[in-house]
Amino acid sequence: MSQSMATVEQGAEKGKEPVDFSGSEILLRCLIEEEVEVVFGYPGGAVLPIYDSLYQGKLKHLLARHEQGAIHAADGYARATGKAGVVIATSGPGATNLVTGIANAQMDSIPLVCITGNVAQNLIGTDAFQEADIIGITMPITKHSYQVTDVRDLPRVVKEAFHIATTGRPGPVLIDIPKDVSNARASFSYPDSISIRGYQPKTNPHPLQVQRLHQAVAEASKPVILAGGGVVTSGAEEELIAFAEKANIPVTTTLMGLGGFPGQHPLWLGMPGMHGTYAANHALLETDLLIGVGARFDDRVTMGRLDKFATGAKIVHIDIDPAEIGKNVDTYIPLVGDVKKVLAAALSELPRSRSEAWVRQVGEWMREKPYTFRDAEDTLKPQWVIRHLHETTGGEAIVTTDVGQHQMWVAQYFPFARPRSFITSGGLGTMGFGFPAALGAQLARPDETVISVTGDGGFQMTNQELAVIALANIPVKIAIINNHCLGMVRQWQEVFYKKRYSEVDLSGTPDFVRLSEAFGVKAWRAKDKREAAQVWQEALAHPGPAVIDFWVTPEENVYPMVPSGASLDQMIMGDEAE
Repeated sequence: MSQSMATVEQGAEKGKEPVDFSGSEILLRCLIEEEVEVVFGYPGGAVLPIYDSLYQGKLKHLLARHEQGAIHAADGYARATGKAGVVIATSGPGATNLVTGIANAQMDSIPLVCITGNVAQNLIGTDAFQEADIIGITMPITKHSYQVTDVRDLPRVVKEAFHIATTGRPGPVLIDIPKDVSNARASFSYPDSISIRGYQPKTNPHPLQVQRLHQAVAEASKPVILAGGGVVTSGAEEELIAFAEKANIPVTTTLMGLGGFPGQHPLWLGMPGMHGTYAANHALLETDLLIGVGARFDDRVTMGRLDKFATGAKIVHIDIDPAEIGKNVDTYIPLVGDVKKVLAAALSELPRSRSEAWVRQVGEWMREKPYTFRDAEDTLKPQWVIRHLHETTGGEAIVTTDVGQHQMWVAQYFPFARPRSFITSGGLGTMGFGFPAALGAQLARPDETVISVTGDGGFQMTNQELAVIALANIPVKIAIINNHCLGMVRQWQEVFYKKRYSEVDLSGTPDFVRLSEAFGVKAWRAKDKREAAQVWQEALAHPGPAVIDFWVTPEENVYPMVPSGASLDQMIMGDEAE
């Protein structure tokens, strides 16, 4: 029995009147019941009762400097742990500042519980001060949402919110609490369990479909596994390794799946798609059996050219979300269920495929056409920086990114060996995500080295959170890949718009070293490999937060590259070579 429940029942046993609590006190007791360790947020008028209860409570709260920073930090915490991240914001602009973070979590299936305040119920619909219809605004980008109208419903709502956010296909759940509900009083009793009619995620696979998978594997001579973020979410990395090795099937991992299969494994083909490896893309083109495991077959993998994608393959799709089956590709064998449970069930009596020659072929592609770049002694190449981060940490780090060139270079040159070690904005592609996400990840896993690899554009979107890591001495290492421009946009303008560079020059960017020092964060700058190696070691040795401003070659492009609208066989390999 929980402590709070015990307190309530003891009061009843002594013949006392039931103890009443305010709605805000009930909310915090619910969060404690859910074993929430830290809440990220920003106060305001509509959540004053909640923050007043926080003042006298024991729940840890981290005050961000912007609501977007708060929700990205909660997102990073969730991705690093698998638990729900919790964020609180006030009504109106506080709530709408969460929108990008909610959409980001929804696209990547990240469990969040987002708590917003609202004006009192008698003012809703009157255009009251700081009123916004946050339920309506976020309806398409949440897994579920609640507006609490009776304080007595609050414990059930919170219990359901955590259950929905973390089960099935995870996602963000929003709880909107009008101010009069936060102030209203009621007795407190937290449900031990919950059952929601109409929400019963299917986790175990159908045995007949597992048998069909066995038959397909036995008949395949060119099988490939496409592993996505569902492997990481379900904790299925061991089952995936066992499946691939037993059936002798090469594995390519999507951006969200990186870390779900060891980056040094001989069956690993790297990442597929727009900036994927030659081996992964050509394996997808020539395969006769494509097994999608917790992957969405999105346009960054298929390039939207389904007429050219795995045209000779039977496609098996394993996913917890039945809505994903058949959404983007025609599915030969649907396997709805939790990825870990499906793979575990499939391992029993799993045959070996007829893939010996195929495995040799894709292995030759990996050796003949790896990621390469043309290095230089007098300048600093971003690929060298990322590879150096990997070598000096032994890969034993959690790395976060935004979106853009630096994100792709991390995906290419930092071979992740563990799940939940790569935290990135996959589906939405959100600039400004990586740094606050690193903050949350570091709080979740304090004994790990956490590196935020970011661009000079993205860092300027959320660098106000430097105040938070300085104040709390959160030892995140921030590696800015500074090319003084919006690199990926510049690359596309170079390649596809005849070098008509439109609004990508970031001249006027502040001195990141002096800016960081103004916040109280130690910082360095490096312009060549010697400086980079030296200051990175100093930053790693520094016990607190650190910023390293790596000035890299502005003209460097990400290759290979499949142009938008082209198919996987139309890769631009670039002229890079080591």
